[in-house]
Amino acid sequence: MSIEYLCYTLPMPVIRASEIGNYLYCRRSWWYRKKGYESSNQAELAAGTDLHRKHGRKALSALLLRTLGMILFLAAILLLVAFCTAQYV
Repeated sequence: MSIEYLCYTLPMPVIRASEIGNYLYCRRSWWYRKKGYESSNQAELAAGTDLHRKHGRKALSALLLRTLGMILFLAAILLLVAFCTAQYV
């Protein structure tokens, strides 16, 4: 028996973070998915996916609006400082 044969290991399947999350949330659901069973509540799953997508868009737009607000606020402060400096000099 050669050393190469002793060191050979079977390739392990890739485990993704989402799969770990599914397992931790519901082991039975994870097992059914691994065995290839389809969920019976496809409409609810699609609605939940759509809800998450909409929430993601709203969160992104809120972040962009907040950033724009901070930029405008800093511009107003700079203009106020420039105005006060011009009045003093």
